[in-house]
Amino acid sequence: MDSKLIVDPSHRISKIDPRMWGSFIEHLGRVVYGGIYQPGHPKSDENGFRLDVIEAIKKLNVPLIRYPGGNFVSGYNWEDGIGPKNDRPVRADFGWQSIETNQFGLHEFIEWSRKVGAEPDMAVNLGTRGIDAARNLVEYCNFEQHTYLSDLRRKNGAEEPFNIKLWSLGNEMDGDWQIGHKTASEYGRLAHETAKAMRKLDPSIELIATGSSLHDMPTFGTWEETVLDNCFEDVDYLSLHQYYGNEDNNLSEFLGKSEDFNNFINDVIAICDAVKARKHSSKQINLSFDEWNVWYHSKENDDKQELWQKSPQLLEDHYNYEDALLIGSLAITLMKYADRVKIAALAQLVNVIAPIMTDPVSGNVWLQSIFYPFMQVSNFGQGVALTPNTEVESYKCKDYEVPYSDSIAVYNEQRDEVVIFVENKSKQSMHFKVDIKNIHISKIVEATEFAGYDIKQTNEDGKMKLNTLSKIYISDAGIDAELKPLSWNMIRVVVD
Repeated sequence: MDSKLIVDPSHRISKIDPRMWGSFIEHLGRVVYGGIYQPGHPKSDENGFRLDVIEAIKKLNVPLIRYPGGNFVSGYNWEDGIGPKNDRPVRADFGWQSIETNQFGLHEFIEWSRKVGAEPDMAVNLGTRGIDAARNLVEYCNFEQHTYLSDLRRKNGAEEPFNIKLWSLGNEMDGDWQIGHKTASEYGRLAHETAKAMRKLDPSIELIATGSSLHDMPTFGTWEETVLDNCFEDVDYLSLHQYYGNEDNNLSEFLGKSEDFNNFINDVIAICDAVKARKHSSKQINLSFDEWNVWYHSKENDDKQELWQKSPQLLEDHYNYEDALLIGSLAITLMKYADRVKIAALAQLVNVIAPIMTDPVSGNVWLQSIFYPFMQVSNFGQGVALTPNTEVESYKCKDYEVPYSDSIAVYNEQRDEVVIFVENKSKQSMHFKVDIKNIHISKIVEATEFAGYDIKQTNEDGKMKLNTLSKIYISDAGIDAELKPLSWNMIRVVVD
């Protein structure tokens, strides 16, 4: 089978915002307690932060972390997580029906995120709370003048403001499962008024309005339109969430979910631009795909969990090889929309539907299959995404025509480097040809493949790894490579 990609640096989509490769930390299951925070563990520092987990996270080069939820935020009082730990209340978390000790809170998160080198995307509770709690949180975090709340921050150990620049206005408010679920009109008005109050305190912040939780939500489309009718001029981004599963055990259909992902993004862009046109506005609303992943393996086990536990083992999907292939394909899709998708968050980061796991028995860290493609795009999907002019056969799924390969090139002008990501979805080997226009390849820096694993293989034993892509050749015309069946590949070349 043949696949062709034409690479021309003059055909540009947009510079990729580094925040596209963000992630997500929620007070859910073992994300925080037993994940990033575990006082007394041999590999924890004096603050209780797991240093082995931080080391793994740094390999992902995550620039942005959304916190503290998720469903959790819609019932959360941020004040519970500040001040002396002995004085913090233990609460019933209604979002996940767990017990929250509040031993890890706002100050701990800010300090921890600085250790991993990430900026925060702070979510505010628009479920059980609203304008007052949100404006108070901004004042506590970002205000420089001496007020009761800014001085309370200083009293709690932070003399300088946290200077949080990105804020999410609630979470999945379109979902009836959400505490404080609202209609689109109710949420849109609340987002408008909350945004006004928050910007009064800090005009420099960026705000994300809550879009549809899934592409197949019955309110999809009308939700986005109504919300933006209310708060178009108040926000900078609209969020999207989407998870995929393979409950039917159909590999072709599963890998074809990238087409649904593509269509979801395209549909939301169209809605944003329709509202813009109707309002005669010059403002462009961009997208924050701040929850995306595979999620289905753990659901049967979650249904058996006893309620009201502290940090129970919830949503602990053990990802297999086919999951990693879909993650790679979804990442390529995000880059294809670099002109509009500026923020994204692989949900989540540790233990809960995550690339990084901590074993509760041995205490060790292990890396999931999805870690490897995400690590490569987060580190090398930096620069300008080039328009993918491709030629490849496709196959028919239930809902979509699916190309047998996904590919895109990224031009990193600072490194004089072009990085090509390509996935072979076929069960056959693929001859992959890259035609290079208007630049010259001088050498291959790196060529790797993630290939050869059974589609149901997981990585608890730590044997998965990236290998050298050996059958690759360069010439003045471009690149020729032989891609293994069902493989994820990355090629880095120096250009002049």
